[in-house]
Amino acid sequence: MPDAISFLEFSSIAKGMEAADAALKAADVRLAFARPCCPGKFVVLFSGDVAAARSAMEAGLTTDGGTAVDSCLIPRVHPQVLSAIFDTNEPAVQGALGVMEFYSVTAAIFAADAAVKAADVQCAQLRLAAGIGGKSFVCLTGEVAAVTHAVECGVSTQEAQGMVLSHVVIARPRKEILDSLM
Repeated sequence: MPDAISFLEFSSIAKGMEAADAALKAADVRLAFARPCCPGKFVVLFSGDVAAARSAMEAGLTTDGGTAVDSCLIPRVHPQVLSAIFDTNEPAVQGALGVMEFYSVTAAIFAADAAVKAADVQCAQLRLAAGIGGKSFVCLTGEVAAVTHAVECGVSTQEAQGMVLSHVVIARPRKEILDSLM
């Protein structure tokens, strides 16, 4: 399991591809994805040890030509965050569904990491900008009190400030709602 993840977001697809290549050439990191997303941006996520993830991120940012929209490095990222990024975890019906919605990808990643570290919850989904107009959202499940605390911690992170669109905690969600996350 990697120690850290780094994320880069660009307003130019071409410069984003160039930055992804520079990042991968600069350090021993694993590319999770490098792809275009809404609305015409390009996003890159890679993982590795903290020093390598930092070096790769910095190398990518040096080639951006002023097109970098955002970037982040999360050391000691929670394993549930990685799992939710790479594929949706099957949500367990436990008592509550928490949803945090953000204007940016990096805010969602930071919020998800803070939430799962703050309470005994499962990160059921972390959707990053694909097909939703560049927004991102996090779905958490668990007991009502735990989900409520996790959502409060997630939307209160410094990195999420100004980027929170909405957040809710739904007690006893219908099974169909959870099934729709799959």
